[in-house]
Amino acid sequence: MTDHTDQQDRIIPVSVLGTGIMGFAMARNLCRAGFDVRVWNRTRAKAEPLAADGARVTDTAAEAVDGAAVVLTMLHDGAATLSAMRAAEPSLRSGTVWIQSGTTGLDGLPPLVDFARERGLSFVDAPVLGTQQPAETGQLVVMASGPATARERAEPVLAAIGRRTLWLGDEAGAGSRLKLVCNSWALAVTHGAAEAMALARALDVDPQRLLDALEGGTLDMPYLRIKAEVIRSDDYTPTFAVDTAEKDARLILAAAERADVRLDLAMAGADRLRRASDHGHGREDTAASYFASFPPAAG
Repeated sequence: MTDHTDQQDRIIPVSVLGTGIMGFAMARNLCRAGFDVRVWNRTRAKAEPLAADGARVTDTAAEAVDGAAVVLTMLHDGAATLSAMRAAEPSLRSGTVWIQSGTTGLDGLPPLVDFARERGLSFVDAPVLGTQQPAETGQLVVMASGPATARERAEPVLAAIGRRTLWLGDEAGAGSRLKLVCNSWALAVTHGAAEAMALARALDVDPQRLLDALEGGTLDMPYLRIKAEVIRSDDYTPTFAVDTAEKDARLILAAAERADVRLDLAMAGADRLRRASDHGHGREDTAASYFASFPPAAG
């Protein structure tokens, strides 16, 4: 039986700025969890379907955040996030909790922290681990850091979009640093799968034999099979697009350079993503790293 008080606590106004692949799914889950959701996207048509879930679709970021207790941003990078929040500024209230869930990198985060401090917002750095399908089912892992005073209001929102939240401390930026580390691993696995599939093609090896040989062993893993199936089916509908992945790869390299650590695989992976994009696959799934192994005509 649902506690009435708890149910009332959940009916709070939440604004979502950015309804791309991830933001759309997150906003829908917030609607289904009973929040009063207002959404904005630069291209309104991408947000319109959320009206069927009960969201109020707005024309401007300022309209979306008007009266919101929590603002969730899920935008391409730090610059896009700051631009949206500046547009929303006339309607932002001091004390509002701002949950920032995009991948901004280390350099993109400080301007957001400064903006939050200057406007009296309670800033929670909370990037997420997962792609479209986990986002749609509310199974993301949230890597959050921010003041303890913001957690009470942030936690119900984060619980609606993810299966668990890792609180990493009070310092804004801990979540973003962990996100870069996680993405470095995800991209390494993606490129490894793509190259193995490319080599199988070049050597006239049935890709299924690769999967059969690895099945049940320590080298087998679900992510390999997911990306292998994308390549085998030739269905590159994006869950994490090549151009977005290249942006993240460059953020990883920038962070590594700042820390004076050399990441050879990450550097090569970023170049693979650039080549795949140059071949015309920038808006396709990251498994399209596969095409970087061939001349454009052969891809």
